[in-house]
Amino acid sequence: MHSQPEYSDEEIELQYNLRIGRPDYDTAVVPEWVERSVDARRTLPGQLDIVYGRGPKQKIDLFRASGDDGPTLVYFHGGYWQRGDKSIYSFLARPFVDHGVNVIIVGYDLCPDVSITRISEEAREALVWIWRSQRDLGIDASKLTVMGHSAGGHITAMLMGTKWPELDSALPMDLVKAGIPVSPLNDLAPLRRTSLNDAVCMDAAEAESESPMNHPPVTNAPQLVVCGGRETEEFHRQADIYVQAFRTEYRQMERFSVPNCDHFDELNALADTGSAFFQKSLALIQSTVN
Repeated sequence: MHSQPEYSDEEIELQYNLRIGRPDYDTAVVPEWVERSVDARRTLPGQLDIVYGRGPKQKIDLFRASGDDGPTLVYFHGGYWQRGDKSIYSFLARPFVDHGVNVIIVGYDLCPDVSITRISEEAREALVWIWRSQRDLGIDASKLTVMGHSAGGHITAMLMGTKWPELDSALPMDLVKAGIPVSPLNDLAPLRRTSLNDAVCMDAAEAESESPMNHPPVTNAPQLVVCGGRETEEFHRQADIYVQAFRTEYRQMERFSVPNCDHFDELNALADTGSAFFQKSLALIQSTVN
């Protein structure tokens, strides 16, 4: 679909299977996130495990900031559509809540129980449900920013390319006011050559139909497209092609690399209120209020 370097099967695996390069992922990275998230879930105001769909993982966690008119960040976790849980990422809510932003972290069903196509559908169902339930949730759904990391970055880009009135005529086309795809996967074809596809079971047709490169943004909502500065060439390419294809003079799309961060450490930078990543994200989210 889009030109890429020629990689051997072994090389393409290393480009995408990033846990190979982080042997401490299961022993240090995730346990630290979990510990911080347990604390966030215990101390931040909000509601946990609110059901939005029929799937077992179709639930959201809402962390509410003080005030009734603030913006809301809707976050989708990563894990190559086959791993992870929303509860691991509660720690990302604290810095935003402290700065007046409501945070909703979305759970979704995983491969191989469902397909990538179904995951995209579930993400749309989440946004529609949030819009319809805004009064009960105590948020203003006219100020939504969507963010996701890795597979969640793919979901974010797919949501930016969703024509919402086709799902419900009452929905505005600009339901999402801003997007922050973090290490997004926009061209899915290369992933079929990796072991990551063993659980995803994506064929060529689905790789084509579920690639955000084939779903251009439907509005001129601004986007911050992020990648860790120390990520692989393929992850930089995945971010670059999206910006190069869809940035216009009317659609602002900033391409930002998080300094000195790999695919996992960039989330620690996001949770650091002193980092450029957090400050850029907060500024974009706050712009939806104007």
